[in-house]
Amino acid sequence: MTIATGERLPSTTFTKMTQNGPEAVASDDYFAGRTVAIFSVPGAFTPTCSAKHLPGFVEKADALKAKGVDEIACTAVNDVFVMGAWGKSAGADDKVTMLADGNGDFAKAVGLTMDGSKFGLGTRGQRFSMIVKDGVVAELNVEEPGDYKVSSADHMLGQL
Repeated sequence: MTIATGERLPSTTFTKMTQNGPEAVASDDYFAGRTVAIFSVPGAFTPTCSAKHLPGFVEKADALKAKGVDEIACTAVNDVFVMGAWGKSAGADDKVTMLADGNGDFAKAVGLTMDGSKFGLGTRGQRFSMIVKDGVVAELNVEEPGDYKVSSADHMLGQL
């Protein structure tokens, strides 16, 4: 079942790359007491994700933070090394936190997986974005398959 606005995010663990290597990030701690803009992409280095989705949040990071967002995070069902390299190549370092959902635990827990098998991707997270306030989903924007509209940074700015 897909998570809905007003619901608390389930407890899962992400991984992020740090200067000291991979670091586990407990979702309960990560979202506690602050406003986080999180967006999910089907895969790092894929066309729409690399050309539009991540760059849009990097470009609009200051505007989102000016509207009350404490942190911006990108997640994908990719390993932490790929997410770290993608963030670095996109210039996301100090603007967007790259959270690897390596086994898809977060995508499964929020009910937002997709089957990318016909493209050789296996089970991935759908393209979506959320505004999460103190662990509770305040806004949820899920794209139709193949679309890139409602999960964008611009759309999110209009929601804040």
